[in-house]
Amino acid sequence: MNCQQLDEAWLKRHPLPVIAQAADKNSRGRVLVVGGAEFVPGALRLTGEAALRAGAGKLQMATVRPSALSLGVLVPEAAMIALPADDDGEIAPAAAEILKDRITTCDTLVLGPGMSSGKGARTFVANLLDSLDFPGSLILDAAALVSLRDFVPSRWRASKDVIFTPHHGEMTALSGLPIEEIKARPAAIAAEMAARWNAVILLKGDISYLVKPDGQCLVYEGGCVGLGTGGSGDVLAGLIGGLSSRGATAFQAAAWGAWIHGKAGNILAETIGEVGFLARELLPLIPAIIEQTMGIRNQITRTCASAVEGVGFGGRGDEV
Repeated sequence: MNCQQLDEAWLKRHPLPVIAQAADKNSRGRVLVVGGAEFVPGALRLTGEAALRAGAGKLQMATVRPSALSLGVLVPEAAMIALPADDDGEIAPAAAEILKDRITTCDTLVLGPGMSSGKGARTFVANLLDSLDFPGSLILDAAALVSLRDFVPSRWRASKDVIFTPHHGEMTALSGLPIEEIKARPAAIAAEMAARWNAVILLKGDISYLVKPDGQCLVYEGGCVGLGTGGSGDVLAGLIGGLSSRGATAFQAAAWGAWIHGKAGNILAETIGEVGFLARELLPLIPAIIEQTMGIRNQITRTCASAVEGVGFGGRGDEV
């Protein structure tokens, strides 16, 4: 399969939408991140902050009630939605009903980070997707992808932009194919799944493949071994969600997300060490990488300060 190289030259030919200096938080995009569990209560912090670092204007996070309060304190920029938990500490199936109205007020939904693939979680994901009526962007990650094995593709109500971000193990669950076959022909299998699900597929690995439903393919080889650490995928999912919310297409958001994620990893590999840096250390690097790649890093002036003067800041109820 013929894949084009995902590099800085490709990104410059496909730039992100520029955010106007006068843009307010609503016009920059509203992201809802759903996931987490009592076992991994901090996973959504990584996903949510990555969305904000990528430029999203508003963030809501939905997770199990026992974790919601502490997560809200950890990420004060976000609004929190506390969901019922099942006996395993995962989001209970009934939580899908709670989220229906919340989803309609957002531009991007990121579903799956920090969740397990237990029966309760799978039922929750199926319930949510089966009733989903959402015109925005949808990013499915981690357990949400594994849960799709119980979901019939003909019932899929695709949003305008759908992105899957599986690693090889999750692609095994999604496709039903052995991991050895996925490693042997990753681009072809990603293309098959993209066509089957009418979604952009970012198959993550030491070499990552990004494929559209029409078969267009990019290959990214610029990552580093240090990115193979807990929470790294949670950051990537939020990064793609944030880019999508600010107006990038699904293919564009996934491409830029993969490249920025890899670039941040390489910076940390040089400054900290090839392995041993933490997923949360990727987060502060995201804005500067975007601006430098877009060629606007040196063009930013004090107009940002003058723009703030014209923006109203309401109370807490205005934040979400």
